Amino acid sequence: MARKSPVLLPWLALVLLVLGLVQPSLGKESPAMKFQRQHMDSGSSPSSSNYCNEMMMRREMTKGWCKPVNTFVHESLEDVEAVCSQKNIPCKNGRPNCYESNSPMHITDCRETGSSKYPTCAYTTSQKQKHIIVACEGDPYVPVHYDGSV
Repeated sequence: MARKSPVLLPWLALVLLVLGLVQPSLGKESPAMKFQRQHMDSGSSPSSSNYCNEMMMRREMTKGWCKPVNTFVHESLEDVEAVCSQKNIPCKNGRPNCYESNSPMHITDCRETGSSKYPTCAYTTSQKQKHIIVACEGDPYVPVHYDGSV
């Protein structure tokens, strides 16, 4: 048994080194993944006025504070990603990487109510059909920010 220990030691050191290099990237959410968590709800249609209260909590937008406004898009991820090759317009912040969808999409706007107070965040739910505007980045070129709707 004493002979095997020296052989295992380099392997153990290698495994720890690899874990040390990989670990910092674990738990880091890419901008595209954050967009999906915060804005995508494909195939669903809100059936209750409690939709925003439930989704904002479930999607972790009420941790530490109440996110005041958020929009969920009820279209396929493929359709939303396709917006990145549609009508190019300037973003609200002036950057040139925003795109407006060619056709209206089913969305739900969530807005914090006047009586909302952390940690009990409260939202109004309103369903709409509008053209969405997203900022796109990366390779592949995908939505990373929801800029608004028209």
